[in-house]
Amino acid sequence: QKKEDLQNQVTDCATKLQRAESLMNGLGGERVRWPELSAALGTEYLSVTGDILLSSGVIAYLGAFTTNYRTRAIDAWAELMAEKKIKSSENFSLSSTLGEPTQIRFWTINKLPNDSFSIDNGIMLQASNRWPLMIDPQGQANRWTTNMNADNNLKVVKQNQSSFVRTVEGAIQFGNPVLLENIPEALDPVLESVLLKQIVIMGGIPMIRLGDNNVEYDPQFKLYITTKLRNPHFPPETCVKVNLLNFMAT
Repeated sequence: QKKEDLQNQVTDCATKLQRAESLMNGLGGERVRWPELSAALGTEYLSVTGDILLSSGVIAYLGAFTTNYRTRAIDAWAELMAEKKIKSSENFSLSSTLGEPTQIRFWTINKLPNDSFSIDNGIMLQASNRWPLMIDPQGQANRWTTNMNADNNLKVVKQNQSSFVRTVEGAIQFGNPVLLENIPEALDPVLESVLLKQIVIMGGIPMIRLGDNNVEYDPQFKLYITTKLRNPHFPPETCVKVNLLNFMAT
C-alpha cells in the first residue's frame, strides 16, 4: 500500500512538473513582450500631457475639417508645443490616445467606416459635451447612428415635418435618442435650449424649455443632427452650440 501511495505521489509530481514546464514555455514570449510594453508605456507617460493637449484641441476645433487640414493643424500645434518644452508623441493619433479598441470595434460592426478619419469622428462625438451636427452627404453618419441606436427606440425626424416638435418633446420626456436628419443651414430656434442644455430643477425634477412648454428632462435623451449639404455655411451662433463633425469621405 505504501509503495502504491509513493508511486502515485511520484506520478502526481511528474505531472505537475510537466504542466509547469508547458506553462513556462507558453509564457516564454511574454518575457520579451513585457519589457517592450514597459518601455513603450514609459515613453507614453512622458508624452501624456502633450497628447492630451493635442486631443483637446482636435475635439474642440477640428471636427468640421478634412483629414489633410487636421493633420496640418496637429503638426503646427506639435511644433509650438515643442518650442514650449511640452513633449508629445512623435506620431500622435487621437484613436491611440483616447480610443478604446472594444468601443471602436463596436462602432465598425455598426457600419462606421474603418478608417482613422471616421474613427476620430466617433471619438470626438463621444468625448464632446455638445450634441453633434454631422456633415454627411454620403449618409455614413446617418447609417451609423441608426445602427448604434437600433435597440434604443430611435426617433428619426426632419425639421420640416409637422410632428417635429412633438417628437422631440416626447423623446426628451422618455429618454429616447433623436436623429434630426437633412437639416438646412438654419436650425429651428425651438431647439435653442436643447442645444445649450439649459436644464433647470423645478420641484426636484430636471426640466427644459421647448418652445412654450417646460418638459421633464430624462438624462438618457440624446440628439444627433445630420445634413446632406456638402459645404454648409452654418452661422457662428449655430457652430458654437454644436459639435460640428465632417463625415464627408474625400
